[in-house]
Amino acid sequence: MELHILEHSLKVASIAKEGIQICTHGLIKLAFLPSKTRCKFFSLTETPEDYTIIVDEEGFKELPESEHLSVAEATWLALNVVSGGGSSSSSQPIGVTKIAKSVIAPLADHNISVFMLSTYQTDFILVRERDLPMVMHTLSSEFTLLRVVNGETVAANSLGVSNGFVKPKMVQRPIIHPLSSPSNMFCVTSLNPDTLPTVATLLMDVMFYSSGVKEPGTATEDSGHIRFFSFSLIEGYISLVMDEQTTRRFPNNVLFTSASGELWKMVRIGGQPLGFDECGIVAQISEPLATADIPAYYISTFKFDHALVSENPTQLSQRHTQHP
Repeated sequence: MELHILEHSLKVASIAKEGIQICTHGLIKLAFLPSKTRCKFFSLTETPEDYTIIVDEEGFKELPESEHLSVAEATWLALNVVSGGGSSSSSQPIGVTKIAKSVIAPLADHNISVFMLSTYQTDFILVRERDLPMVMHTLSSEFTLLRVVNGETVAANSLGVSNGFVKPKMVQRPIIHPLSSPSNMFCVTSLNPDTLPTVATLLMDVMFYSSGVKEPGTATEDSGHIRFFSFSLIEGYISLVMDEQTTRRFPNNVLFTSASGELWKMVRIGGQPLGFDECGIVAQISEPLATADIPAYYISTFKFDHALVSENPTQLSQRHTQHP
């Protein structure tokens, strides 16, 4: 298999709920007018606590300075595992549980913190730019390492890393953070970018206005439901994660769905904000799922992590391959 190191230099940021209106103009440009920004990597995820933004340097210029905007200190790079060659958006993705033991666990063993973003098309493993030499050393024995430069895939340089690293001892990773599971079910889907203008008003309402004037974290009619919505526009491909109730607001035949209409149960990881320095959180969750052959998506946000597990874990789900 190949490990592609994408060329995007990424920022991870949090926008407080009460400050979202300050950033709405820039976010609308990033989501709906990408030709106006030159942004190639953009993701927005709303949770009960805040909005998490993952965006490349071009896109970051669209966000205003604000006391409501918190930015993680590091610059991040996105890694993408590709099975069978080709580009990350055209090859069959293999799912977060399928890379748990080959990518996520080895990085955790080397004390490399990761930030995960699963999308409808594939899974992105974000690592700090400064950790790239260790990342390449750790994964070079299992993967062909390639870098994307100006849209072309080329062999990755070794960065001078050849020896001097001690092989870590394999350790048990018990779950140390509390887990919770909201009652709403979720759908991981996509849509053809050509149809985006037809649902732009609806999407803007879902992204920015559906919460009304409730305070952050306020319970809905069903206290077991949580507010969670994720929109990603990465290299021209759109990915959406929303609860079942929200999907019903969209016209028929606009969203890509599996034939079975598969829904996903969410597990939220963390009682207090997790931070960015602790290693092994993703591995703690993904390794047991991989062992049990349970498909899953995984979305890290600024404060908490979120795993989406198949409602029917006994039936291994294949990620969708239809693209616009």
